[in-house]
Amino acid sequence: MPYDPPPELAGLSLAQIAEQVAARNLPPLDTWDPPETEHSGMRITADGRWFHRDSPITRPAMVRAFASLLRREDDGRYFLVTPHHKQAIDVEDAAFIAVDCKADGDALAFRLNTDELVLAGPHNPLRAQGDADTPAIYLSVRHGCEARLDRSTWLQLADIALADGGDLSVGSQGATFALRPA
Repeated sequence: MPYDPPPELAGLSLAQIAEQVAARNLPPLDTWDPPETEHSGMRITADGRWFHRDSPITRPAMVRAFASLLRREDDGRYFLVTPHHKQAIDVEDAAFIAVDCKADGDALAFRLNTDELVLAGPHNPLRAQGDADTPAIYLSVRHGCEARLDRSTWLQLADIALADGGDLSVGSQGATFALRPA
């Protein structure tokens, strides 16, 4: 089945973004609890590239398929989960990279490196890590996984914060998030 990537984030209205987010048909990982079997031989590097046994996974459709099965446990370990298998996967930093951002009304929308759209808010909060000189902003995605904002997306978000009052915080869907590490 061919994959039609969604239109550019800047060209979508908030209603269109919300519609695409709601239309995702992701597996119910929260209801699956198979026993851990083995390591998958896979890893995700800090820049968002996926590898299997040190060979890059270059097909975006494969990355999207594996990403839909990704879960982070309470102990911080990552797993690929199906109804019958649970295999460990190494993640260097965050499972995803946020590559674009758009403010629309009282919402912030992000596009991930997997073409997934995420609306920041109480269920998908932003958090700041690092220090004032080298901040890192993370967006909660799903199943304990996060996306780290790439540099250009962080700069987009900083521009939004400065335009809204200059205190380096942003609001989305009724929640406020500091862009400076505590």
